[in-house]
Amino acid sequence: MNDQELQSLVCDISLRYFKIPFKHNAYFNKRLRTTGGRYLLKTHDIEINPKQYEHYGKKAIIDIIKHELCHYHLHILDKGYKHKDRDFKNLSAKVGAPRYCSPTQSYEARANYEYICTNCGTKYLRIKKVNISIMRCGKCGGKLRLNRKKVN
Repeated sequence: MNDQELQSLVCDISLRYFKIPFKHNAYFNKRLRTTGGRYLLKTHDIEINPKQYEHYGKKAIIDIIKHELCHYHLHILDKGYKHKDRDFKNLSAKVGAPRYCSPTQSYEARANYEYICTNCGTKYLRIKKVNISIMRCGKCGGKLRLNRKKVN
């Protein structure tokens, strides 16, 4: 799927589920990593993570588009477009837009650090580095030490 096909799909979904035309741009953004899509408030454009299409196919893209179109249409109509707003929750439920998309990588694959408890040996995977002078083992309260750091 290319950007023109994505644009056409977004326009179709907007008319089918929302009965309102989508008048801005929709395109793939390869730099998106942790999100399936993004609605841009200033330009009203929608960006989609191409990895979602590669991993999960057209069904996942349709769900992401519905979610982002909820943000889009509510923002255009000057209603509550944020995840916490009642308008957003109601519209999402009405059109069947999911709250989250499936991750393209597991937490284990994304983890950069492995810590181990010096007392009981429990291992902890973390994406971000933690302060081992403050953090303790959740099971026994023992001290943690860095076991390995993933080299990219």
